[in-house]
Amino acid sequence: MYRRRRFRNERPEMTGPRVNDRIRVPRIVLIDEEGKRLGEFLTKDALTLAEQRGLDLVEVSPNARPPVCKIADFGKLKYSQKKRAAQAKRKQHQSQMKELKVRPKTDDHDLAVKIGKARDFIERGDKVKITVFFRGREHAHRDIGAEQCMRFAEALKEIAKVESRPHMNGRRMHMVLAPV
Repeated sequence: MYRRRRFRNERPEMTGPRVNDRIRVPRIVLIDEEGKRLGEFLTKDALTLAEQRGLDLVEVSPNARPPVCKIADFGKLKYSQKKRAAQAKRKQHQSQMKELKVRPKTDDHDLAVKIGKARDFIERGDKVKITVFFRGREHAHRDIGAEQCMRFAEALKEIAKVESRPHMNGRRMHMVLAPV
């Protein structure tokens, strides 16, 4: 496979908005640091105006015709964008799949404990996968396994909906519950 060699004088490709001398279009729409639209300017004139104010000329909307640029402190702008992205990432909850394993012979009290765990998971926003394991002669009584699954669905019907009905997969029966 052919690999492209980098030369020392070759500049790395920049990601993000173009700033100051990297803006190559002849005319731009200019916005000042307070957010007021100043109008259409030649790029050279906008650049000198930004330099007079001690700030940078940052391309905000490159796809507009003519492109929209803003006079701002580029370092501060990048810092605030990074903080906003981190804040948004912190607030989002990744829904996970939690699995609870039972057997056809699992007793009522043990099942109630598992249902309590499933309730906690669903209230937190996670999906719950109920798995019923069958061994030996238990395969003949798949209806008991389906009944175990449906007991979960019945106990949690006000906060969860059945995403996939009980179905066999080898020696296991699976059912998925999702938050409403």
